[in-house]
Formats: sequence, structure tokens, C-alpha cells
Amino acid sequence: MNLFGNWSYPTAIKFGNGRIKELSDACVATGIKNPLLVTDKGLANLPITQTTLDIMDAAGLGRAMFSEVDPNPNEKNLEAGVAMYKAGNHDGVIAFGGGSGLDLGKMVAFMAGQTRPLWDYEDVGDWWTRADAGAIAPIIAVPTTAGTGSEVGRASVITNSETHVKKIIFHPKVLPSVVICDPELTVGMPAFITAGTGMDAFAHCLEAYSSPHYHPMSQGIAVEGLRLVKEYLPRAFKHADDLEARAHMMSAAMMGATAFQKGLGAVHALSHPIGAVYNTHHGTTNAVVIPPVLDFNRSYIEGRIETLNGYLDINGGFDGFKAYVIELNDGLSIPKNLGKMGVGMDRVDELATMALQDPSVGGNPVEMTLENTKELLIACI
Repeated sequence: MNLFGNWSYPTAIKFGNGRIKELSDACVATGIKNPLLVTDKGLANLPITQTTLDIMDAAGLGRAMFSEVDPNPNEKNLEAGVAMYKAGNHDGVIAFGGGSGLDLGKMVAFMAGQTRPLWDYEDVGDWWTRADAGAIAPIIAVPTTAGTGSEVGRASVITNSETHVKKIIFHPKVLPSVVICDPELTVGMPAFITAGTGMDAFAHCLEAYSSPHYHPMSQGIAVEGLRLVKEYLPRAFKHADDLEARAHMMSAAMMGATAFQKGLGAVHALSHPIGAVYNTHHGTTNAVVIPPVLDFNRSYIEGRIETLNGYLDINGGFDGFKAYVIELNDGLSIPKNLGKMGVGMDRVDELATMALQDPSVGGNPVEMTLENTKELLIACI
């Protein structure tokens, strides 16, 4: 199979090995002449980043980079990035990296031209209409992991450094104009990042599939995304240079982020506050809480999971699917529970309250209350 193509859904996507070389063409297409590349601290000095800067430089686009981005990016990172963007008179952003670099890069492009505080644009009702859409700079996204799918998302997750609450900032024009998906950029990922980001894609697809909201297109995308993760994540984890597996995982990541227009649920409602308070890896946290959340939602999703099993070639009904997820986690060296990630019982009340304030709550098939959310957290820990 030739894993190479130009796609136009949900935005313009240049997919295939070596396509990072087309970065300058993407800048021309979006009208960017003086880009700021935004990435995270861990990627800043890696060869893939330096090669990308070389491509920019050779095309006369400079090599400006902002990399003061934490694993769970916050408003302080954003303020520093916007300051550098304005000081350099940049006219667009190349968001480069995993979820943190992509999310913050998109927000730099968004906030550089706005006049209101960041939190005024939280994904609540129609708050996004408060933004000046014409002041949002063009964005090119270049993912280097296969998990969050932020490269095809219309929002970013930013942690409030004072309250330790993750907030979703949404605007339709935050969707990047061009995405360059080059599987070769993901080859150097450590195995635990391959595992965690891959399970993030799995969680996105599973929660979208389980959501009670009506969105048949997202439902279909979620099912095939789950199949791709099932088939190719173990291969990518075991063999870092398996470009076929890495390509399919990049597709699965984008599919998960597209599918969750249908909704997320308890997995993300728990993972967001846990990540904000304990600074845990988002995708790994998702993976840990999936089995208890499956039990939590069983009364609603059991029949739906049995239908899914037929496509994924999993036997044993609901229990068989749950056993498959546990086996998948074990094969990826995912921790058995949140306790092994440093999450303690002492903050269960606080985390439950924060979870109920997360927008993902609305997509969970079983209503979440303070009492049952505390019980769910205890089961996860």
C-alpha cells in the first residue's frame, strides 16, 4: 500500500514519508513569509527540529523558534510565546511536535491579535465569538507524535498555572490551514511516548464511539481509528523504524481528533485534572483509566461494544473487549493504576470536583455525579 496522499478533510493534509521537505511550499500557500516555529523543550535540539529549521532557512523563512513549552502548557508559556511572536514581527506559526507544542503553537497564532484575556475564549457556549477572527494568524501544523490529533483540532488545552485546571480554548479558525504528516518524524520517539500517545488516539476513538450524541460520520471514523490502533500500535511500540505502522498511527491520531467532535467522556474528564495536578502524561493517564471507565459505563455501552468487537475481531463480548484493553496496556508497559503514577487518595474529593467541571463530562454515556466520580477515581487509583 502506498501510504502517501493529499487530503482535504478536515483540512489540507500532506501525508507521507519525507513531506517535511514541502514546508516552504505550505508557507507560500498560507501566505506566511516570517514564521515562528513553536515546539516543546524536549524537541528543540533534536535533529528533526534542526532539519526543519534548516528547511525554513534555506527557503528564506528564517529559523525563529520558541520552545519554552511545558509538557502541560500553561498561560505563562503562552504569554512568552506571544511576546516573541510580536517582537519578531512574525506573520504565522508552524506548530511542531506533540500535543503540547501543537496546542501552544495554535494558541500563539490565536492570541497574538486578540485584546481580551485567554480565559475569555474558553469552550463555553458561544464564547468563541468574542474573538476577532480576522486577527488569527495562519497556522501550519507538523505533528511529531501519533496521539493527540491536535493538528486537525479546532481547540487547544491550556493549564491555568494558578488553579491547576485544564481549560479548552476553542475557535473554528484555530484549525491549521495545512498539516504536514511525515511518519519519518516520529521514528525517534521513545517507546513510552509511542505507547502513551497511541493510547490517547485509542481513547479519543473509544470515547467518541461510546458517546450518546448523534454524529454518524464521527462514529464511523472512530471505528476504523480503533482498528488501526489495534493493528499497528503494538508494532510501532516494538519496532521504532516500522514506517508503515507509524504512518497508520498518524492516521489514527487524526481520526480520533476528528471523531471526538461527537464527544469525549469520563476518561478525559478524569485525565485532564489528574494531568493538571500531578503533571502526568496525558495519553498514559487515559490508558490507565480506560478499564475502570468501561466498567463505569457498562450499562449503556455493553451492546455497542459487542457490535464493535465484530469489526475488531475480538471475542468474548464486553468482558472480552475489556480484557483486550488490559492486555494492550500490559504489552505497552502502561502502569496498572493511577497509584503507580503517583496519584494519591488524599485529593480524590478535589479531583472529582474538577472532573465534573471538565467539558468532557457532557459526552459520557452515564451521568457523572460527585459520588460516583469519587468512586470511579478510587477504582482508578
